Amino acid sequence: MDIKHKETENRGFFLIRGEKGVISELTYIKNSDTHITIDHTETKIPEEGKGLASKLVAHTVAYARKNNLKIEPLCPFAEVQFDRHPEYSDVRA
Repeated sequence: MDIKHKETENRGFFLIRGEKGVISELTYIKNSDTHITIDHTETKIPEEGKGLASKLVAHTVAYARKNNLKIEPLCPFAEVQFDRHPEYSDVRA
């Protein structure tokens, strides 16, 4: 499963595409050069329950580690993932 990343000056997103387009996405706000806020995760209804959004959160954590970023998990789903995975605490803002 290929996760794509796109970024503008003040926003970014990771997404997973299926045969009919985007099936799961995570968006974030770039607060500064060292801090991002995950503000939204969504998976299309037919694809729910497959762990796609969890993979996007994990991918975002890996991205943050690689780029020395801290993450504020504002999105309720991302916040639950951070609470469930104490190993993400090193990048939590």
